[in-house]
Order: sequence, then structure tokens, then C-alpha cells
Amino acid sequence: MKRIIPSILLLLLVALVSSCNKDNISDTDFGIFSSQDEMNVIMNGVIDSNTPQHWENYIAAFPNTNKITMKDCPGSDDDTANLEVSRKMRDQGVDIHLPADAEIASGAVDMFLAGTVRTRETGSKIGVHSWSDGNNEATSFPVGHENHQPYIDYYVEMGFSQADAEAFYYFTINAAAAADIHWMTDDEIEEYKLLTP
Repeated sequence: MKRIIPSILLLLLVALVSSCNKDNISDTDFGIFSSQDEMNVIMNGVIDSNTPQHWENYIAAFPNTNKITMKDCPGSDDDTANLEVSRKMRDQGVDIHLPADAEIASGAVDMFLAGTVRTRETGSKIGVHSWSDGNNEATSFPVGHENHQPYIDYYVEMGFSQADAEAFYYFTINAAAAADIHWMTDDEIEEYKLLTP
């Protein structure tokens, strides 16, 4: 009996720790993601090289997550990481929503396109511009150049036709210089099919 009681207590302790595990995880483990509830995650901040791991940590803690609400998301400082985590989101089948006060721009717009269902409320802002490698802007390269292809291929992966992917991509890089931003109009958002039907 003496061995059974400590074993039962140990199991109860493990169960208690497991049930509290989400509360014990530091916010830094999730980076720009925070839980609204078991199925909904709020996203605020810049996508960086740690974001793929933060997303994996989040999904491990909240495996039933099926919707991301993007709020203040100014972009990405690591395009490779951004496309990596965006593809994971698409594979997991999450929907992405922009509330009325949302502002997303640059790489965050690419992430928005990973949503299986993409919705927005009136007032939300979507900003696009050219990318830069530090020396050249996207518009420094001619149409059809291989440097454009990763983004076009990504849009196709996200469900765009080849023609729609190219149309949206070339629109973004010509809409504003890398140091500037173009806030898309409602008509442009519709024209370039950023929202799902």
C-alpha cells in the first residue's frame, strides 16, 4: 500500500502539471502568437526567424487551433522563415481573419494568403510594396526573372492560378518602393482575390 499511494500521488501531480502546462509556458515561447481560446489565436508583431518554432510551440500547446486573427502585423524580417511558417499554417488548414482595426503589410500579407478561408472586416488595412535584398529592389529585375519565382510559386501553392499569382505579385512590387507602402483599396483586394469566396 505504501508504494501505491505515492504512485497515485505522482500520477495526480503529473496530470495537474499537464493541465497547467499551457499556463506555465512563457509568452516568449509563442512569440507573436497569443491564445484567445482553444481554437483561436491572435497574432501581433513582426515575423522573424523564430516564428516557425513559436508556431510549432503554439500548436503543440493548442492543437485544436483552426483560426488566426491577425491584428498589427507590419511584415517580416526573414522571408524564408515567413514562407516556412505560412506553409505550415496552410497544411494545418487554419482560417485567417482581419478584424476592423487590423493592419497587415509586406510579408504579413503573404502569411495572410496561407489561410484556407480568408476574411476581413471593413476598415482593416492590407499594405504591399516591393521587396529588397539590401542592394536591389524587386523591380530591378525584369519580368520573368528567377528572383521573382519563389513568391509566385508560393501564391500558386496557396491556391492562386498561375495568372492570378503573377498578376498579384507584379502588382505588389510595382505598387510601392521597398521603403514605402501602398494600402490596397477594397477594389484592389477584390481584383487580386485576396479573400476567399
